[in-house]
Amino acid sequence: PMANEFSGYLARRLCRIAVLEHESHRKNYDLRIPPCSTPNSTHSAFLKTHRHGYTHDPAHWMNKQQQSHYSRQIRLPQIGAQGQQRLLDARVLIIGMGGLGSPAAMYLAAAGVGRLVISDFDRVEPSNLQRQIVHRTADIGDAKAQSAARTLAALNPDVKITAVDWQFDDDELDEQVRKADVALDCSDNFPTRFTLNRTCVQNATPLVSGAAIRMEGQVTTFLSNEHSPCYRCLYREESGEYETCAAEGILAPVVGVIGTIQAVEAIKILAGVGDTLCGRLLLFDGASLAFQTIKLPKDPACPVCSRVTKVP
Repeated sequence: PMANEFSGYLARRLCRIAVLEHESHRKNYDLRIPPCSTPNSTHSAFLKTHRHGYTHDPAHWMNKQQQSHYSRQIRLPQIGAQGQQRLLDARVLIIGMGGLGSPAAMYLAAAGVGRLVISDFDRVEPSNLQRQIVHRTADIGDAKAQSAARTLAALNPDVKITAVDWQFDDDELDEQVRKADVALDCSDNFPTRFTLNRTCVQNATPLVSGAAIRMEGQVTTFLSNEHSPCYRCLYREESGEYETCAAEGILAPVVGVIGTIQAVEAIKILAGVGDTLCGRLLLFDGASLAFQTIKLPKDPACPVCSRVTKVP
């Protein structure tokens, strides 16, 4: 019933997913996604962190000030000291410092993610302040990446922030995705989303994807391994014109809901806890204040991820 209330924007996605599920059953493809609860086997971010030299040596652990700062998070049995240390040692790439990137970046900084690489080549405009909470009135006219970096540094000075206020070329994006433990797609256009998705699949970097428009939003996670679907499984690149918040409007807190969930997903992947949204699409309808989760199967014919056989 909730899907019937959605606009054509989300309704078309449901139709696309239904087609994939039908094809998978007709051809007997195995589209099951293994549970994402064991970091050693399914969290590619955890494996990548080990390749970056992560160690359980207490000499590299938190100091007393950090233990106090993150004490409420450390108290969670699912996180603990080891989980918090993984966050402190992590590197996250966020593409887009707008409505989604603002709450996502702020919560990741507050939670203690050690390094944030934030990318946005736009400048702060007055109309942004209605929902892009990482920026202030005094920042109007400044590069969004630089404005966001100032806010994040004030929120948590321990976080190392790299602000990129130009558009990545292909080589730069590949390098940043390869170095990242998790990437967040907080952009507002399909070309950027498709490019980031392909790069994440090529580098086996988990991607947390969010989108919002009007009073609706959606979130999912792509683990970029042989079991995971990717963004191209959900949307075709020949989709044509896309809707924008400038044209359609957006309720301010809706992007806050979606961006915050993106931060939760990233933290779970980095700390190696809980089940991610891999293989599921979470839909949010702000008008009825309802959530719906639907299966998101891997497209066996996907030109981007169908040939992925293992995590490097």
